[in-house]
Amino acid sequence: MTAVLVVDDDPSLLKILKITLPANGYAVTTATDGQSALLAATQHNFSLIILDLGLPDMDGTTVIRRLRSWNSVPILVLSARRGSEDKVEALDAGADDYITKPFGPDELLARLRALLRRTSEQPREEPVVVTDSFTVDLARHRVIKDGTDVRLTPTEWDILELLVRNPGKLITQRQLLSEVWGPAYTKDSNYLRVYMAQLRRKLETDTGNPRHLLTEAGIGYRFQP
Repeated sequence: MTAVLVVDDDPSLLKILKITLPANGYAVTTATDGQSALLAATQHNFSLIILDLGLPDMDGTTVIRRLRSWNSVPILVLSARRGSEDKVEALDAGADDYITKPFGPDELLARLRALLRRTSEQPREEPVVVTDSFTVDLARHRVIKDGTDVRLTPTEWDILELLVRNPGKLITQRQLLSEVWGPAYTKDSNYLRVYMAQLRRKLETDTGNPRHLLTEAGIGYRFQP
């Protein structure tokens, strides 16, 4: 069974997850505060961590930052906080995905499977990523659509490469701006909107209904292969 640490101080939610997760192949350990979660993470080798942000002793983003200083385990955040700022802060701290309470068990299980797929795959050093619309050859810095090379600007390539190297993962606007333009540009989201529109025009079959370069409104972007 896949070892999962669930960190939440809501007894009713813990009860539900301790029934749902084992029934779907997960071995569950629980913690009700941040300190207990950090201690458990040092004592066990978890494949996943499900983490609430509103913990009684410290904010969940603090737990994420402390974990990320030494542990790369995938972290799925569960929270009743609906503001995009909270989501961005958790993702920037190192969370891999985010679900807002209340949520359905099917969505939770699907998110967990997606995280496990990403961590279990053994990517090549320079993979060739193939979608039904275009192909990205990371080693040769080439993008091919309909058998023809697509010409990208250096900035367009940098954005696309960061997204493609993290398939399915939500990359925040702040992270993209920092890595492509530099830390001084983390609030200039208008840059991203312009370049993402250009990438979609060049790569997506239906620009108005993109299938691969997806927007999470107010938060960031996600590459869906």
